Amino acid sequence: MIQELESHGVVSKTHSPFNSLIWPVRKSEGEWRLTVDYRALNEVTPPLSATVPDMLELQYELESKAAKWYAMIDIANAFFSIPLAAECRPQFAFTWRGVQYTWNRLPQGWKHSPTICHGLIQTALEKGEASEHLQYIDDIIVWGNTAAEMFEKGKEIIQILLEASFAIKKSKVKGPAREIQFLGVKWQGGRQQITTDVINKITAMSPPTNKKTQAFLGAIGFWRMHIPEYSQIVSPLYLVTRKKNNFHWGPAQQQAFAQIKQEIAHAVALGPVRTGPDVKNMLYSAARSHGLSWSLWQKVPGETRGRPLGFWSQSYRGSEANYTPTEKEILAAYEEVQAASEVTGTKAQLLLAPRLPVLGWMFKGKVPSTHHATDAAWNKWIALITQCAHMGMNRKWKAAVWSPTRQVAEVTEGEGGSSQLAELKAVQLALDIAEREVWPRLYLYTNSQMVASALWGWLKRWKEANWQRGGKPIWAAEEWKDIATRGGRLPVKVRHIDAHIPKSRANEEHRNDEQVDQATKIEVSKIDLDWEYKGELFLARWAHDVSGHQGRDATYKWAQDQGVDLTLDSISQVTHDCETCAAIKQAKQVKPLWYGGQWSKYKYGEAWQIDYITLPQTRHGKRYVLTMVEATTGWLETYPVPNATARNTILGLEKQVLWRHGTPERIESDNGTHFKNSLINTWAREHGTEWVYHIPYHAPAADKVERHNALTISTPEDHICYSRRTYLDCFQHPDQQGARENTACAWKQQVAEWLDHVQRRTRELQKDVEDVPIEEVLRQFYPEELDAHEGHSDTCAEIPT
Repeated sequence: MIQELESHGVVSKTHSPFNSLIWPVRKSEGEWRLTVDYRALNEVTPPLSATVPDMLELQYELESKAAKWYAMIDIANAFFSIPLAAECRPQFAFTWRGVQYTWNRLPQGWKHSPTICHGLIQTALEKGEASEHLQYIDDIIVWGNTAAEMFEKGKEIIQILLEASFAIKKSKVKGPAREIQFLGVKWQGGRQQITTDVINKITAMSPPTNKKTQAFLGAIGFWRMHIPEYSQIVSPLYLVTRKKNNFHWGPAQQQAFAQIKQEIAHAVALGPVRTGPDVKNMLYSAARSHGLSWSLWQKVPGETRGRPLGFWSQSYRGSEANYTPTEKEILAAYEEVQAASEVTGTKAQLLLAPRLPVLGWMFKGKVPSTHHATDAAWNKWIALITQCAHMGMNRKWKAAVWSPTRQVAEVTEGEGGSSQLAELKAVQLALDIAEREVWPRLYLYTNSQMVASALWGWLKRWKEANWQRGGKPIWAAEEWKDIATRGGRLPVKVRHIDAHIPKSRANEEHRNDEQVDQATKIEVSKIDLDWEYKGELFLARWAHDVSGHQGRDATYKWAQDQGVDLTLDSISQVTHDCETCAAIKQAKQVKPLWYGGQWSKYKYGEAWQIDYITLPQTRHGKRYVLTMVEATTGWLETYPVPNATARNTILGLEKQVLWRHGTPERIESDNGTHFKNSLINTWAREHGTEWVYHIPYHAPAADKVERHNALTISTPEDHICYSRRTYLDCFQHPDQQGARENTACAWKQQVAEWLDHVQRRTRELQKDVEDVPIEEVLRQFYPEELDAHEGHSDTCAEIPT
């Protein structure tokens, strides 16, 4: 290989005081590439201002093209086409078999080689006025709507590169094709997909060692945007790669390893990114116990489901784990807005659809009284999130300025925008006044850290970068251009005021800041205050519903605990207008009937109330208990299950009710998903059973089962909830003899009370019939229970296992 390079003039023999080790690399097609270990040289090489484009940004841009046809050109030996200055060649010397060589062309392995190569190719394409394309070092891709168009574009770019002395191999030209691979990603119709080779390679991997785990994470990390909740899935794998941890491959690592391979195999395609007034960019976020996750979807008219543009996730960093639930949700929204703007661009409208509707503060620019994050973090969140549109909220911006010397305020307003846009409009308004009245200079005082920072230094950098950041227009570029132009004609001094300061420490500047706040309420209070009031009612309705339709004070306390800043007045109105609360009040006026009344028309076993309760701790895999109470007598049946599901509900009814008491005519339950679904509806219809759902959040509507549940939950752990001969040992301590004896006493006492109750009920139902001993009636239904009961002596005995 070295002899071949020497014959082509790429390397030559030399004598140099410098020397580096060679570092050969095998290519994917099996050939070898000669690179040199230039790590020592790279450490002392000064940086370059120009850089290679970010691969992720190139993917976002190609995703936005939504092309039908592609063509790709890979320049052959691009680095070796670029001569190296003679005075620089000794630094790149290396030794092979006792002979020292150096590079005459740009070497591979030096840190600035990609940057220089990319820049020279880019210059050649710009000089030749090449058609629209994307370039990453020596890889170039073009796109269009027809194959003929691709052929012409590719031919044009190849001709420009040949004239610039770059070599093109026929085998390095791909397309025109509807599907092509660029930057390691498969592209089709603007959608990026994981290649089949990558999927096969990852899914075929066996459980790795420590170093192989790092390589595995590196391989799948490139595709993390295709995998929902990637960080949470692979977190067990990262634990074993930390230096402070010993490598231990346990069940958690094996499960994560298997799950991430399955996710890779079933990963969805992303894109294309579409633009236009009818395109909706929807952001969904979630703050879970171990981290954040969010996703970006796009939907256009006519589509029943949106298309995903990306999935993101990350673990909590530092103090973020201690944030309130509200702050975690807002942090997720902040992170998703940053990520989404990279995909759709800063001018696209983003609709936030978080799990918690807590973004009302962001649009009011207020920090809640209960919070753990710093004020600086809140100001950062507000500055970014208010640039987006929160679904269901139509806002107007309003700007005001206050002149302390003349005690005069001026106000202006407009449609749309955010509180940060209003800050910019206020700066423009101040410049208008200064220019109109020919002031020699302007002193600006603002409580916006973003505006102050921009006027202090960002404005100059934005102007030098042609009002772009990362190749995309900055937010509110037109307003910033206007401020920069007018600020160049008029000297402007800027000072930042901390708005969050106690009144006892407020000075004249803070009092003037309050005057500006008052000015924003002049003449347009119907707009600003109406939105503020409606926004607070929106949050109050959410808090009232999530907290379980409690009263005013209970809802207020719940909101404070969650970091939600609400007033008692807003909660009072929400509770007054709540239809669910009205239904609960009406139900409370009707005395719950245990005996007779609405149940008198049913015979024994025809009407039941059912519910699930959660056990204090899991025993033998059982975490929940399905409780079933017979409506006319209060007889209790129980069925322990691992999960509260519709299937377990049906199994419990079949085993504990239908097989023992017959098919019921009526079953009552709450609105939980384990009761209210198609499976339950089908089962009830097939058995001719009327299934009735209670009023939400109202326990008395389910009076019987709730009373039994309250008794069961409030009873000490050593109590036994029984159903015929089925004892739920998850309530007892089998190693404590005293607890078992107390349990036997409780069981005996409850059975005696139950027998007395059933006897009274039977006599009520048989007023015109000669009294029959209750034991004979019950023995027809439960002979085994009564035999067991008669076997107990007057003193408490141990319950047989």
